[in-house]
Amino acid sequence: MGTDYQKNSFLYSPKATHMAEYLIKKSAIINLGYNFIQPEYLPAGEDEYYLRNRQNTSGIAYRKLTAYEIEALVRNRNTSDDWNMILVSDAFNPTLVRDCNFFGLVRIGKLEPYALEYSDMRFVVGLYNSTIISCDFGDNVVIENVNYLSHFIIGNEVILTNVNELATTDYAKFGNGIIKEGENESIRIMLELCNENGGRSVIPFSGMLPGDAFLWSKYRDDELLLQKFTEFTESTFHKNRGYYGMIGDRTVIKNCLSIKDVLIGTDAYIKGANKLKNLTVHSDAESKTQIGEGCELVNGIIHKGCRIFYGVKAVRFIMASHSQLKYGARLINSYLGNNSTISCCEVLNSLIFPAHEQHHNNSFLCASLVLGQSNIPAGATIGSNHNSRAADGEIVAARGFWPGLCVSLKHNSKFASFTMIAKGDYMYELNIPIPFSLVSMDTANDRLLIMPAYWFMYNMYALERNSWKYADRDKRTEQIQLLEYDYLAPDTVNEMLSSLVMFETLVGTAYLRRQNNNNGREYTDTECTEKGRQLLRQHDEVINELKVIGDGFENSKRETIILKVQQAYDIFREMILYYSITQLMYFIEENNISTMNELFRLLPQKTELNEWINTGGQLIPKKEIEDLKQKIHNNLIRSWDEVHAFYEEQGKKYSMQKLQHSLASLKNLLNLELKEITASQLSSLLDRALELKKKMTKSIYESREKDYTNTFRTMVYDTPEEMEKVVGGMNSNSFMKHKEEELKDYTERIMIVKERFKAVLV
Repeated sequence: MGTDYQKNSFLYSPKATHMAEYLIKKSAIINLGYNFIQPEYLPAGEDEYYLRNRQNTSGIAYRKLTAYEIEALVRNRNTSDDWNMILVSDAFNPTLVRDCNFFGLVRIGKLEPYALEYSDMRFVVGLYNSTIISCDFGDNVVIENVNYLSHFIIGNEVILTNVNELATTDYAKFGNGIIKEGENESIRIMLELCNENGGRSVIPFSGMLPGDAFLWSKYRDDELLLQKFTEFTESTFHKNRGYYGMIGDRTVIKNCLSIKDVLIGTDAYIKGANKLKNLTVHSDAESKTQIGEGCELVNGIIHKGCRIFYGVKAVRFIMASHSQLKYGARLINSYLGNNSTISCCEVLNSLIFPAHEQHHNNSFLCASLVLGQSNIPAGATIGSNHNSRAADGEIVAARGFWPGLCVSLKHNSKFASFTMIAKGDYMYELNIPIPFSLVSMDTANDRLLIMPAYWFMYNMYALERNSWKYADRDKRTEQIQLLEYDYLAPDTVNEMLSSLVMFETLVGTAYLRRQNNNNGREYTDTECTEKGRQLLRQHDEVINELKVIGDGFENSKRETIILKVQQAYDIFREMILYYSITQLMYFIEENNISTMNELFRLLPQKTELNEWINTGGQLIPKKEIEDLKQKIHNNLIRSWDEVHAFYEEQGKKYSMQKLQHSLASLKNLLNLELKEITASQLSSLLDRALELKKKMTKSIYESREKDYTNTFRTMVYDTPEEMEKVVGGMNSNSFMKHKEEELKDYTERIMIVKERFKAVLV
């Protein structure tokens, strides 16, 4: 037998021919740690450390080792290819460096006899049992059992322990979609948002806001705008090769396998990650980012305050600040907005605005634009192309998108704000323009059912609580974009105003269709709308006898039935009135107005019912977005910083813009010009707003009370006391208490405003 086993094909390599190419290359040890930047990419007069020196802003004064220090290092079983290339600070303690192999230029800050404690673990300051190639260290670091540490700049009091690989390449881009000198355009990383065919691709960059991703992915017919966005991104980053990876002060990295081409901020905590490659991980003392066990993250930007745990897989992605990925979630070719959480499930090719929730292992979201305050449940399949002939469709869902359990939707589909979808397989494309609706199927009669104003009728508690919750949980420390969480805002009010006209037309059509069967006459759309308005305003009981059929809601020949039209019509009018008067009250308070003349003088000269665009969670008038685009075209806005300044400026204008919109809405609703009203009429409007606030608060209580009185809710508890211990009591509900206080405050404010105008009424 001899040594024949040594010649098995998987062990034995025959003599190479001159054509062979090997993955493993040999070079002299003397080259290890040097020539990080190839000569052809070095600017004239610069050495390979010129970028490293710019990146290292520690201010540490380094010096060469003394003979005593070299002797101590050798005695502690350390090696170096050249001890002259080890530079240290004056407070360097060689006894705190043991069993390390150094290559290239290594610079070490203070090493003092301290222990660094994190959580329940303590680590002795120093460098131990590691291979270190061309790195800079701040003061009092812990480097322990790092098998390969190459080309990193490491801050003060950093802990790196039990890491297999920490390395940086000369072409590192740190998750940004840029290309370096000598690289081909084909290797550029793009995010293929909203559509699987790449037709809405954007170039990812550190600091990209949801609004940036939206503008870039939306206006694909504007070639000049897209070109400018590319130029903005390219000008933000340098093409030079040779940037080092960085790890900020007080960051802890332990028990990880491979970390390559990453920038990590201060105070981050990374433990047990399998693979982190080509990333920027933003973090600071106020908004710490954490990455946990089993995660594999490649080609991404992770902003401040993010949490990523337990087997997450993310590739080509951006996480906006304070978002979370947990429990095996998969995020691919997607942007996840601020204050969002995705657990367990799979999300592909999607642009998700802030305040998104998706928690269940068997939910799927693909090729979608989700405009925030959304919740995707178990069993939901949103944007699947398996029931379509095309693979390039899209789902567009406005704020408050809540599909129910086991909902399957076909793209293309589009949904108005706060659409809830009942369980079912929706085999046809949907276009639901009415906000606050419940969409369901009447399978027995093969028809689609739409119940407008469902949230206001049956679940005011959830509607109010979610708006409050999203604002309360907004942990952003840099609020460049002013996010709108209120369910009554310009976007939803516009949808309700349009729906009122739709209700009038549909009711009039249904009524006159029945009349037409009797007299054979054809009616115009205007006649239908006018008749429907008359019936709805008069609360004519004939409406209850009509089959109100919607048109264009579903791409099928079956009927779409609009339910409870009269109730929805009345509720939408009430909500618009409440929105408008509340905005007016805010304006009176802020400006301390006490007379009608003063009010008329300070009110906006021009009000218009303008169109608004949800730009990454921030509501901006369409005309302002068009103006932004024109300024970009004309080089009046030249960078992403200036685009972000536009967002901030719009945030400052928002309250006045919202007031103008509310006054225009009031005029549209009541055919009332505010500058023509009397003090008595204003007082009546304020009283009406207060009545509606009380009604809304009562509805919140009643919708929550059902959870405590419905027999199917209570049957699993033997006693009321047991139920209260498990789910809490109505009286102890902190949100209910908050709403009671809010009503009290609203009442007092209305009374104060009315008191200011009292003299006019006398």
